[in-house]
Amino acid sequence: MKPKKLFNPFGNDSIQERKVIQGNTTNIFNLNNVKYNWANKLYRSMMENFWIPEKVDLTSDINDYKNLTTDEKKAFDGILSFLIFLDSVQTNNVPHISDYITAPEINLILAIQTYQEAIHSQSYQYIIETILPKETRNYIYDFWKDDEVLFTRNKYIAEIFQQFLDSPSTANFKRVLIANYLLEGLYFYNGFVFFYNLASRHKMHGTSDIIRYINRDELLHVSIFRKIIPEIIDENDTPWINEMFMEAVNQEIQWTNHIIGNNILGMSNDATEKYTKYLANKLLEKIKFKPLFPSHMEHPYKHLEKIADTEGKGDVKANFFEATVTSYNQSSAIEGWDF
Repeated sequence: MKPKKLFNPFGNDSIQERKVIQGNTTNIFNLNNVKYNWANKLYRSMMENFWIPEKVDLTSDINDYKNLTTDEKKAFDGILSFLIFLDSVQTNNVPHISDYITAPEINLILAIQTYQEAIHSQSYQYIIETILPKETRNYIYDFWKDDEVLFTRNKYIAEIFQQFLDSPSTANFKRVLIANYLLEGLYFYNGFVFFYNLASRHKMHGTSDIIRYINRDELLHVSIFRKIIPEIIDENDTPWINEMFMEAVNQEIQWTNHIIGNNILGMSNDATEKYTKYLANKLLEKIKFKPLFPSHMEHPYKHLEKIADTEGKGDVKANFFEATVTSYNQSSAIEGWDF
């Protein structure tokens, strides 16, 4: 594969000739005429999802963090390090994918995704700077290097991205798409549950609110790749896709059991396995593949959905300028994965 030309005056932007990849685009964003209308809808939703992390009050989280158990602090720090790595990699990786996309309406939403991934990185910085003591802040950023399980996990996904950069073949591009789909839809969802679990027990409400906003963004990012993948991948790719899903599921379970295990009230190794396999099934179904784990179709953390509020039906609480809690709905556009 070759990246599209930046300057291509002899390109053809007609609807009839437009393709997701390997089209002959001029790179002009003629958004009055689009072929992939789903991208237009996602664009509107992503723009309405605009939010600023500093508008979420973390004052109470400072004391909450001090009073977390040793196991809760370990999980909080480790999961935060994992999230930082993933969103940092995504901020750099998504533009490389966009270099090969030749439908301008899709390029547009990938540009917004890149911006949102950067906002997520800023959010983690805000959490770290506000809540954690100075002497431990760098530890969070370096934790992924020092923890063997997390390093192996991060290496797996990052190497798939790097392999495509080093050798931009169609096969490697397909793997990058599936890796992105797994990253956005599976890789840190047990981590999200951990924060929602704390909030359900009246701990770390501000951090949980920020995670909600990030979670909503990630669901939209899942929708992007859910739409791109069927345009490029077919049933002949089933064996290696199933292999990647199995590896991702095993790594998510291993990491979650390592950092959370049975040490957090309301979470367990058994629930982690059920939830991870449930998510994998849902993701496969969305791209028209058969579930890998037909006996795991139930959501074990359904009781936390109200706290997660990923459908935007409630108000994410934020305190901007005073100590009393106010209600501000920064985002209410998300409707799940069904674009």
